[in-house]
Amino acid sequence: MFNTTKWLNVTSIPLIAFFFVFLCLPVGFIGFQSLQTDAGFSISGYVEALQNTALMTALWNSTKVSTLVALSTTILAFILSYTVAMTRIQGSMKQFIQYSVIFPMFLPTITYGFVLIYAFGNQGIFSKLFGGEPLFTIYGFNGLLLGGILYTLPPAFIIMQNGFQYVDRKYLLVADLMGDRPMRKAYHTILRPMSGSIAGAFVLSFILSFTDFGIPASIGGSYEVIATTLYQTMLGAIPNFQQGAIVSVFMLLPAVFGVLLLQAVDKLNFHQTNPSGTELAPHRMRDTTFGMMALSISIIILAIFIVMFIVPFSKAYPFDLTFTLDFVRQFLSMSELIQVYGNSVFVALCTAAIGVIFTFVTALVRARTDLKGRKSFDFFAMMTNTVPGMVLGLGYLLLFNDSTLKGTFLIIILCNFVHFYTTPYLMAKNALQRMDANWEVIASLLQDSWLKTVFRIILPNMKSTIIEMFSYFFIQAMVTVSGVIFLVSTETLIVSAKIKELQHFNQFNEIFLLSIFIFLTNIIVKIACEWYLKKKRRCNDEKDEMVFSRMYARSIHGGM
Repeated sequence: MFNTTKWLNVTSIPLIAFFFVFLCLPVGFIGFQSLQTDAGFSISGYVEALQNTALMTALWNSTKVSTLVALSTTILAFILSYTVAMTRIQGSMKQFIQYSVIFPMFLPTITYGFVLIYAFGNQGIFSKLFGGEPLFTIYGFNGLLLGGILYTLPPAFIIMQNGFQYVDRKYLLVADLMGDRPMRKAYHTILRPMSGSIAGAFVLSFILSFTDFGIPASIGGSYEVIATTLYQTMLGAIPNFQQGAIVSVFMLLPAVFGVLLLQAVDKLNFHQTNPSGTELAPHRMRDTTFGMMALSISIIILAIFIVMFIVPFSKAYPFDLTFTLDFVRQFLSMSELIQVYGNSVFVALCTAAIGVIFTFVTALVRARTDLKGRKSFDFFAMMTNTVPGMVLGLGYLLLFNDSTLKGTFLIIILCNFVHFYTTPYLMAKNALQRMDANWEVIASLLQDSWLKTVFRIILPNMKSTIIEMFSYFFIQAMVTVSGVIFLVSTETLIVSAKIKELQHFNQFNEIFLLSIFIFLTNIIVKIACEWYLKKKRRCNDEKDEMVFSRMYARSIHGGM
């Protein structure tokens, strides 16, 4: 790579300063606030917190629930991903399983709790199917466990599905030829190559469950966890800033440990770039067993969420299920709710637009320049992956409480961008590093400026990745609850926060209709992005085919 211009040096300084102000300072200010007492700086607040029975109970409850969620999710995600990747069931069934598993990703987690209430509560669908009595108490531990599984299963499934792409099927054939016992064969050909992905799915599921606020807020009941404790501490009758900061530190520690553990287990991953395309051997029992298990899990997921599409379209659920659009008409006439939905779309679009630009530039500086401070963006990406949304939002609340940013859309957008920075940054960095490192050198020999090279060569080859980054930022901004719960005001209220408000008035028709609006919006954006990506791949394939045809024709002509 060649030495960059002064423009790059000038550009990188504001980028680093931005992350310092909007990432490092808020987190640091939480630590500062946690040590600030009436008598000066002291750890007495931590000592009192460790002696606080209610707080320690909430911390233990979060740890217990998150551990069971992570264990359950890891097992289910393995079954589902194994079925999709390592069985010979029909392709249409595999697609159905994939779509069913990722379905919850398009909804705010706070909606999960209300869906579970209407599915397993006293008047729930499943309760009606089994004699009218609830199968179990849905509030508290049971609800948190089920909601946590629904929330963490999609990302865990994606991690394992990606891991299975690097499992070489030829070793299954070798194991069969060598007469290995089933357990030995499973360990050496599946479990050992997948150990990194399995550990990663477990850790990620634990962190997501431990730091989530939406599910405990909707279905936690009197079962206190660390997220609801932080919310009540900060937004109760008398906010306690020091206590809130201490609770945030407790919430931060498991996340930090989890990220460090993820880096450690990364060494377990098999970095095999070209696994063979060996066909799977026919095995009716394997395909039937895993196919039925995966199909059952997928159907249960859809059955739980189907209630969201029944309640607001029924006259009086569950007593009168006659189809009606009355609630939809009432909803569309409520200007306040429509405005809240508009606010959410606006915030998501701005988050995606600003996020893509910032993320692309930082990844570009990191991957395609030789600036000394370029590796700092890797540190920022690791840090944003570590800090839970509630902790970051609280940091913004404390740090910018007396600034003009308070109560504005801008602070919500900035918090969203910083919170979701890691994944798009890694997408962009990996894509840029795969590109030919000599492009800039060739451009400089042709006397093209670095900016011209970026706009003429790099950006056109980054279109697919940029679309994926935009989709990720938009969907995450539409469904987030934890990151913005401390930052919204009456003027900047968004759907995920509005649902929390509607809960107090038992307005579940409005809650489900808002959730449906979010779901449909995310689906439309996802489909549009996927359509563009498929179109671009098809165009690239056609171009490659044309180039090959021309080369082949020339070689034939030359030979004649």
